[in-house]
Amino acid sequence: MSSKNTLTDAIKEDHQEMYEYYDNYKKAAGDSDAQARWARQLTWEIARHAVGEEIVVYPLMEKHMGQEGIKLANQDREDHQQVKEQLYQLESLTAGTNDYDALMTRVMAHLRQHNDSEETQDLPQLEPALGQEGSQQAAASFTRTKKFAPTRPHPSAPNKPPAETLVGFLALPIDKLKDMFTKFPTEEMKKVAEQDQE
Repeated sequence: MSSKNTLTDAIKEDHQEMYEYYDNYKKAAGDSDAQARWARQLTWEIARHAVGEEIVVYPLMEKHMGQEGIKLANQDREDHQQVKEQLYQLESLTAGTNDYDALMTRVMAHLRQHNDSEETQDLPQLEPALGQEGSQQAAASFTRTKKFAPTRPHPSAPNKPPAETLVGFLALPIDKLKDMFTKFPTEEMKKVAEQDQE
């Protein structure tokens, strides 16, 4: 992502990645190993994205959009909480099973509605308040924050800074350790998925 991208560009890029990972999960039907890998990649992206928004974007909405920003940010946090709880439930299920598929479908349905709301309501109201330079700075901060965000859902963690920031930093090493022993899509799987999308 270019440093000239706006906050909306950064958020939409993440949303698109989520949809692509889910599409790859669905295309892998019948191959539980591949489905587990794509589901893990999707969860990894959602977890980092959610924390980035909660630490960077929602405080900006509250600061620049008044009561409407507070209302929208609180609704977004509630949406994130629901998705975090569902993703946490996924960890106890086996990829490729009917229960797993049904829960994954619910996660994505809720996530699409939430993402659409951000793209059509939240960001169009926030961008003018930030201005071009402020939006680019917010995008850079959002991207940077994701590098230090937990990579797994933590539904019992706080969802507002500064408590979320502290808990996130404490959870990150444990998440990274778990990630070392988790299978993600291989480079070959990613190349095949890219070719399928072209």
